[in-house]
Amino acid sequence: MKVVLLQDIENLGKKYELKEVKDGYARNFLFPKGLAKIATLEVIEWANTQKEILEKKAEEDLGKIQKIASEMDGLEVTLSVKIGEKEQLFEKITEQKVAEKLKEIGFNIKKSQIEMEKPIEEIGEFPLKVKFDHNLEAEITVIVVEEK
Repeated sequence: MKVVLLQDIENLGKKYELKEVKDGYARNFLFPKGLAKIATLEVIEWANTQKEILEKKAEEDLGKIQKIASEMDGLEVTLSVKIGEKEQLFEKITEQKVAEKLKEIGFNIKKSQIEMEKPIEEIGEFPLKVKFDHNLEAEITVIVVEEK
């Protein structure tokens, strides 16, 4: 039986693909769970239209992400922190702190996108990577200075 998938299904196919499956699998699993529709001409045309819409949206998203990544690449972010007598920081600089500072600057970045081996514990300059969808990344420099 030919069906059009309504969701990505592992080991079967991607959303809106036309697939040949066994009748029992379609009737007992795919249809009751809303994972597929029987492949009529109307459903196939609808699926093709949906695929085109998804592809256009993915291209637009890629363009936006490329723009943000190129704006961020090489960016220097300065964080002021209180330090003790021996130049130790009173607080560690974590992904969260960097993400908050980037939000202040105007970049809506989640802490999970920032790649940091371990929290920053001293004054200085530290290169970090910011990961984006579509396997894009930007390199930023975090500069930790003493709060005046």
